[in-house]
Amino acid sequence: MTKALTSSEIRARFLDFFAKRGHAILPSASLVPKNDPSVLFNTAGMQPLVPYLMGESHPSGKRLASAQKCVRTGDIDEVGDNRHLTFFEMLGNWSLGDYFKEDAIAWSYEFLTSADEGLGLDPVRLYVTVFEGDEDASRDMEAVEIWKQYIPEHRIYFLPKKNNWWSPGDNGPCGPDTEMFYDIAGTLGDMTHEEFVAADDAGKVVEIWNDVFMEYEKKEGQVMGKLSQKNVDTGSGLERITMIVQGKTTVFETDVFAPVLAQIQDAAEKYDDQGARIIADHVRSALFLIADGVLPGSKDQGYILRRLIRRAVMRSRTLGLRAHFLADIAALFGELYKDAYPEALDVSIGASISHEEDKFTRTLEAGLKEFEKGTDPFILATTYGFPIELTEELAREKGIEIDRGAFDSQMKAHQDASRAGAEQKFKGGLANSSEQTTKLHTAHHLLLAALQEVVSPDIHQKGSNITDERLRIDFNFDRKLTAEELQKVEELVNEKIREDLTVTRREMPREEAEKLGAEMEFGTKYPDIVSVYMIHDEHDKIFSKEFCGGPHVTHTGLIGTFKIQKEEASSAGIRRIKATIA
Repeated sequence: MTKALTSSEIRARFLDFFAKRGHAILPSASLVPKNDPSVLFNTAGMQPLVPYLMGESHPSGKRLASAQKCVRTGDIDEVGDNRHLTFFEMLGNWSLGDYFKEDAIAWSYEFLTSADEGLGLDPVRLYVTVFEGDEDASRDMEAVEIWKQYIPEHRIYFLPKKNNWWSPGDNGPCGPDTEMFYDIAGTLGDMTHEEFVAADDAGKVVEIWNDVFMEYEKKEGQVMGKLSQKNVDTGSGLERITMIVQGKTTVFETDVFAPVLAQIQDAAEKYDDQGARIIADHVRSALFLIADGVLPGSKDQGYILRRLIRRAVMRSRTLGLRAHFLADIAALFGELYKDAYPEALDVSIGASISHEEDKFTRTLEAGLKEFEKGTDPFILATTYGFPIELTEELAREKGIEIDRGAFDSQMKAHQDASRAGAEQKFKGGLANSSEQTTKLHTAHHLLLAALQEVVSPDIHQKGSNITDERLRIDFNFDRKLTAEELQKVEELVNEKIREDLTVTRREMPREEAEKLGAEMEFGTKYPDIVSVYMIHDEHDKIFSKEFCGGPHVTHTGLIGTFKIQKEEASSAGIRRIKATIA
């Protein structure tokens, strides 16, 4: 019996398979989307590619593939079952107006079933779903006819838009998809439509690949028409496919998690599977978030990271793990991922996790004091971060009964209100290219160059966020900027706007761009061929040059009047400026 492929081998085999078929291999983008205020994290491999799916040419060509780091926390309460995770890698390949359904389906099937170049899965255990059609698009008979070349028609099932239509949110490229499912146990055989749906609901078949045929555009929640080009966007979760290839029943039994869970079991005083899985999942997510520059905080990405660490801390206390053991788990994950993601070995990651653990420990101590005073469990949870499970445990010791129904009702109302607020801030969809955002994006380049000229040439971008209303830049600097410095920076930006400088995009090898001194964002991995935007005068005197893939105006005179609104500390050694244009 041949040895099953490891997760690293599956990742490498996938990328090699598509490289041989003319795809440029892209490095994973950061978990934090660049210049995309609509989402907290990259949740799919296609998110960093939206401008190119909408028609802009990609510097690496029309065929692309990658293993993209992703974070999704919508199913956080499901973590611990056989397949839900907060961090995962999405294997994907894309066609930007090149091949379409025939090649996409053929290669998906070939990679899944080929023993030589692919995963060698049993085609008899494969099932396929396709879009059944509605008022936006017709039934996908083209996909069915292609699939009939590979699997029997009676194992192809039509499903509605909620199942077989992929859209990133209210805005952006979208289209029907075809999904591949695998019989985990290998015992199901042929199934009727109803039997397949029941098997999917019961987790007896697992989705292992999704081919999205992006030929439509969505605006404000409505499908408005066709894109300028037909695209293919495919995705296969590495952890889930590893589970199938290695013959496991849960992702936590695979080589991705097994060493970590063994370490937790050895150290735990009171081991339980679900608690250990939650710890392993959350620490792995925290590791990659911190590696991509996120720090625990009270807002946005920082809040999610803090929540993950604190949930892991609570479970570690339940299992009787010693203080700062989470940092040891992070270090083990770092070793497991060092070849694919060297940044996971950063020793400061464990220190950040331990620091947050210490802060939460003090919070718990404050919560204990409030508990002794008889403070309401809902207040303990929302104000002091005191988990209801701990409140219930302490109450039992004192013979006090907690009304869990009332607590759950209050908490649901609280979470619904918080979620509604978040949905207004992060409405879903993808990075927009509206006129105002485009102007602010170009102003962002001018601002960074002005900071380097006025304040220090050693200033570099450490993060950014651009909406229709304002731009935000994070940069390295160890003190507050003076009012005079801010005024000079603002004046210089407006001077360059008045000079109506030309904005030029050039594609070049990454090494050439680096030699030119083009600015790049800290922690970002770039492909071999990159886009560099240069802002220069008629004599080609360059004021700004940056690696970038966002939208830009063609000349700075279109921007308007630039105004700095606020300068403040972001974190230790990092300053933040927010600015607008009018």
